[in-house]
Amino acid sequence: MPRRFTDANELLGDLLDRFEAGAVSPIAHPDYAAFPSVVDADAFLKQIREAEAVGAVSLGWGRGAKRDQVAHVRLASAEALYRYLSRTPAPQIAQEAAARLVAGSALHDSLKAGASQIAEVWRRGKTWHGFASSDVDTLRHAFDLAQAILDNKHLDVDYKTFSRRTVKHSKTLERVEGVVVRLLSGIMEFPPGARPREALRAIGLERFAPPLLIAGKIDLLGADLSGAAPLYLGIAPNEADRVRFREPPAYVLTIENFASFNRHIAEADPGRLGTTMYVGGYPSLATQHALRTISGMVSKQTPIFHWSDIDPDGTWIFHTIERAVGRAILPHLMSVEIAERSGQVPTKKSAAARCPPDSGIASLAAYLAEDGAKILEQEELDPVLPAVQPMTG
Repeated sequence: MPRRFTDANELLGDLLDRFEAGAVSPIAHPDYAAFPSVVDADAFLKQIREAEAVGAVSLGWGRGAKRDQVAHVRLASAEALYRYLSRTPAPQIAQEAAARLVAGSALHDSLKAGASQIAEVWRRGKTWHGFASSDVDTLRHAFDLAQAILDNKHLDVDYKTFSRRTVKHSKTLERVEGVVVRLLSGIMEFPPGARPREALRAIGLERFAPPLLIAGKIDLLGADLSGAAPLYLGIAPNEADRVRFREPPAYVLTIENFASFNRHIAEADPGRLGTTMYVGGYPSLATQHALRTISGMVSKQTPIFHWSDIDPDGTWIFHTIERAVGRAILPHLMSVEIAERSGQVPTKKSAAARCPPDSGIASLAAYLAEDGAKILEQEELDPVLPAVQPMTG
């Protein structure tokens, strides 16, 4: 559709917008049918003729009965039109903004590359994920926060304190967390389908660590729970070293979904043959450390399992826990056979976790990377005990 205007400044500005976006010789048209009056049309044409007189635009005329009408306006000289409109070229604005974006910062090479990409977008007069060159100060905060994370300044600090210490305002991170994750996504590994808050939580940046829920024949250092027999315990992850096994568990099972966790301990293992833990979706860094602590308390012969959704996020969670505990773990109710039998092909495909061939989830991750692979939420499956023989005390 031809671009039509009744405001001369808007028409001339549109020519420069499209020139900055890459058009070599953009054209726009007067909208004669939309002028409120003849006076408005005359004022419009007077300004267009002024721009023509300084060499900024050239005019195309109509034919036949409309030969005295301006049919279109073509950009003739961007430099002249910038001067006529007293407008600063987008490349110049972008260059100045890009310099402010990284001034005085010691940034990771990938963040420097990201800044260059943003500047290139601004040079074309476009916005980068909704951020214009005028938003450079906000983006500068996002870069500072991203670099602070790479410097591990986020560890053992809550969300708002980290933001305040880094950019002098406690709520800034909440406003730019999506940008921070986007800047870091080429450097750090995040869950493939996680929201920004979840992604940051997985690398250790959270408001406060959620409790670790654990069920089994366990006590806490200084507290004998054999008489209480709770359904499960909730402990702060940093207190995982207080856990004591009343007797060796037949297995250790971590579960992604809260409903599946409750169903497993109530339906599949009411006698607490094993130790079952809820990891809270994407396991936080504090939870990962707790899992490593608890897994180190059981025999190397005690199998460790994980149960997640059969989807890319599930493979990411599995491999994250696998790395956290530092030993081989086995998938529970997560297999290609179950996916093929009970799953569905998703409407949108996501990338499965990158994992080495000796990972316990490697075959499922490879399957999920194929076209036509099916996924399945773990709530669709009834809980069962892992395929191990109960151990005697």
